[in-house]
Formats: sequence, structure tokens, C-alpha cells
Amino acid sequence: MSEAREGHVLLGINVLVLGYLPASWQSPLLEKNAFVDPEYWRTIGRIAERGTLDAIFLADGPLLGNPSYDAGNGRFDPTITWAHVAASTRNIGLIATASTTFNDPFELAERFLSFDHVSGGRAGWNLVTSRNVPAANNFGLTGVLGREDRYERGSEFADVVTRLWDSAATGEQVRHQGKYFQLDGRLAVPPSRQGRPVIFQAGGSPQGRELAGRLADGVFAAELTKEGAIEHYNEVKRHAAAFSRNPGSVKILPGLLLTLGSTEEEAKRRTDELHDAGPSAYSVQWLSQSIGFDASQLELDEKFPEEVLNAPIDTATFTGSIGFRQSIFEQIRQTNPTVREYLKQTRYTGSGHGGFVGTPEQLVDKIEDWYRSGAIDGFNLQPDVLIDGLAVIADEVVPLLRKRGLYRHEYTTDTLRGHFQAQSLIDA
Repeated sequence: MSEAREGHVLLGINVLVLGYLPASWQSPLLEKNAFVDPEYWRTIGRIAERGTLDAIFLADGPLLGNPSYDAGNGRFDPTITWAHVAASTRNIGLIATASTTFNDPFELAERFLSFDHVSGGRAGWNLVTSRNVPAANNFGLTGVLGREDRYERGSEFADVVTRLWDSAATGEQVRHQGKYFQLDGRLAVPPSRQGRPVIFQAGGSPQGRELAGRLADGVFAAELTKEGAIEHYNEVKRHAAAFSRNPGSVKILPGLLLTLGSTEEEAKRRTDELHDAGPSAYSVQWLSQSIGFDASQLELDEKFPEEVLNAPIDTATFTGSIGFRQSIFEQIRQTNPTVREYLKQTRYTGSGHGGFVGTPEQLVDKIEDWYRSGAIDGFNLQPDVLIDGLAVIADEVVPLLRKRGLYRHEYTTDTLRGHFQAQSLIDA
């Protein structure tokens, strides 16, 4: 039985401060202090809303990272930033990342429900289970829990948070005695217009996908191949059904790294120039972190060794994303490149997230293909340089999607959950 879709493709923007490439800060369109300029953030919100996009995402950054790897090294707290942007927008959803490793569930529940209230029901929480030891040190911790324990703690954390959000509407006291948390209380914040803030889950491990199926409204996935995306899409939907949820209520939005141009040649030239303007070690550094192997030890003009591609994951020592690693190895096996070819290829086809380099028309072809194939409910787009890449999405990509009947012409809802529910699935 085929699946016909009504409503629209879901589109989010992963706001990696200035853009996903390290050289994005060099854009002549940016002021030197853009990343801490309130007007820059208002501008991002307004452009996204001009394109009637569903949501904008912003990660937290509880440590000072490596500026050769991250153009968005300086970060405000995302809930504060989006609460500020909410005052300049009316409809766009505002999703903030917050870790279950470094937060307290009562404080987080209160903060996000407050953020939801002042935004008029547009708040979302991107739930992550942080694995970074230097970040842990900032919280007075000497290390982080192992992957299994992190997800167990994260699952209990989320249960406490949702019960507290519900208590705002019911007035009931929340009494919780669990393995990681003990609590007896309730929130004094008004209840949410959208029932409760939307929950996104960003983990690609088996534990992450099961957690998403149990409680998430959306999944920020990492996919490099359509075949892998379809498999993982169906896996999360099966988990939702196993927990007696409507599988269609869990929306899957893989990240997609973007470079757009008026021609394919122009787009390739742009991405090459941006990569060349960044640190030379960027690609190797990224690959090493993503696969759990020092890529500088690989022969550039040789194929990836089988012992690297087939190495089992040691969950006790591997701190990267399992979803990223799995997608990368799937892509390498499909194309069988040399290491040098793969590092060049990632300029055009993505890293742990998929990549796209081309025209707005070609991007819409890809979105339609993956959507019609049952691989996605939408994409979480990540422009190379946000300030102009976002404008092209709003002013060129979205109109093309509308012409194909894949996107709305105006907002029909004013809460983030409303945007998600406006996309429905029916059997044909």
C-alpha cells in the first residue's frame, strides 16, 4: 500500500550561529560581532519567518571549542536567544538544545515552559545526552556516564520534565522516586498553549531511536543515503507503534548541509572557496572525530582499510555519534573512494549529515524525491553561510516547493506543535 501525503514538507533551519563551515565568519555580509549582536539574531528569525519555515534550531555550547573546527564558537544560551527572537516574530517555531547530562529536570522544565509561554506556544526542546568530557569539567564533573547509562538517565529525565509540564495544567503534585532523580513538587508556570513544548531527539544510536519512538515529536537525524534514511525512518516509526503511539506523530528531519548557487558550477565554486578559506586540517579533524580513528594515519591515495570500516564500536571509548559513524561508513561502502577522494567528496555530499551542492531547483528535486520515497518528513537545513543561504531558502527554495504542491503559501497555525500536526499522513 502506498502512502499519500497531505500538508507540507517540514522545513527547519539548524542555526549553527554563522554557518556550518569554519570560514563562514569571513562573509562580507557579516559584522565582526554578529554572533553576539541581538539584531543579527532578529534578522535570522525574520528571514526564516518570511519563508514560512516551521522551526529554527539552536544548539547549546557549554564549552569553548576549537575555532578551527567551529565558526560558531561563541554562543548565547539558546533559550534566551530564542526568547529574544520570539519578540520579533509571530509564527516560527523555536527549538533549543539542552542536555540531560548537564541540567536539572525541574530547572529545565521551568525554563522551557517559561520560554514556551513568552513565545506563545512556539518552544521546542532538542533533547541530547552529552558525551563531552571538557564540557563535563565545566560543571565540576570529572567525566560523563557511559552511553547506556546516559540514555537511561536521559529517559528518566525526560519523563520527569513531561510530568512537570503536565502538572502546570492539572495542578497535581509530581512525586518521583527514580534511579537518578527524586522530586516532590510542581511548576508554577502557566500551562502551554500547545499542550506541552515539542520534544526533538537527536541521537542516532539504537537507544536514541527507541527513546525517540517512545516520547519524541521529532527526530533530528543524520542520513547520507536515501536507502539508509528509509530504513531508519521505518525503525523509529516501528518503535512509536510499539509504544502504542501513532507513528505519524513522530516527524523525521535529517540534517542537510547546503551550498546553493544559480548554477551547479557556481555552487561548487562557492563550496570550494569556503573550504579552501578554512583551516587545512578541518576535513581530517572532522573525519577522525566522526569515525573514532585517527584519519591522519590513513594513506590519502589508498582505499579505506577494511579493518577500519569493519571495526566494532567500543561504546566504552567511542564518544562520537553512532548515527554519524554509521552513515559515513554506508556512504564509503557505496562509492569506495580513496581517502583523498572521500575528503574531497564530503565538500559536496556532506559529513555525518548529508550534503547538497547545487541549485535551488536541484535541491527541491532531492527534497521531493526523499519525501515521496518515505525517507523523511522534512529536512533540517544547514546553510554554509547562514546570512545569505537562509535568504535563498526563504525566497527561492520555498516558492519552488509551493509550485509542486509540497509547501504551504502561508502559516495556518501559530504554534510549533500546530505546524507539525498540519502535516498529515493518509493511506492511499
